[in-house]
Amino acid sequence: MSATRYFDRVRGLLDQLAETQSGAIRRAAEACASSIGDGKLVHLFGTGHGAIPALEAFPRSGSIVGFHPIVELPLTLLHHVWGDMGVPQYRFLHRQEGYGKAILEAHRLDPADTLILFSHSGINAVILDMALTVKAQGLTVVGITSRPHSSAVKPRHSSGKRLYEVADVVIDTGAPLGDACVEVPGFDDPVAAVSTVLVTAIVNALIAETAAVMVERGSEPHVEVNLNLPREGSAREQNNAGYEALWRRVASR
Repeated sequence: MSATRYFDRVRGLLDQLAETQSGAIRRAAEACASSIGDGKLVHLFGTGHGAIPALEAFPRSGSIVGFHPIVELPLTLLHHVWGDMGVPQYRFLHRQEGYGKAILEAHRLDPADTLILFSHSGINAVILDMALTVKAQGLTVVGITSRPHSSAVKPRHSSGKRLYEVADVVIDTGAPLGDACVEVPGFDDPVAAVSTVLVTAIVNALIAETAAVMVERGSEPHVEVNLNLPREGSAREQNNAGYEALWRRVASR
């Protein structure tokens, strides 16, 4: 059954992540804990489906104040396919050098911030623009990417670099070349992408480890809690206080 093969592949890749990437996740968490503990921000960005893990990070039940998704709608909303913010525009924009720098200019980064970049291929211009720009500013760059895919294709940025060759910390999803992972008998092309499952698992593992590092250092993380519980009143107050705290971090720049 193809559905069973998909679940088997996901389990195998998640086990591989836990076995091979725990050290990298810990190093990334230490950078995140330092930024958040110092009152700074951990920015998260990806294009296309790479925006999904950024949005998963905050606001989200169980997440921590200090994570700050950066989401550019023309590089995120592809569901129209045609018309405004369609696939042709996306294909053009995410390969344009200079666009990543323009995005960063709108966010007043601090050298003590951390930037997490999500890119399955790790080769397109917007991602590389951002990685190279913030490294020059002194920020820590965490790259979450697929080495099997990225190492098999040519970079598209004028630097000649891929994300895993630029980032200070690299977390390798292990997702296969092309992302789709299930072979259907009698059909040529593989189906069912796996990278989104892996990166959302990674971002939640990173949140968990960041909280652990902060507690180890004596700094209490401000956690967002689920409103659909008997404690909705106090949960709403806790979450609203967290949003105010995040706004103060952003507005102080």
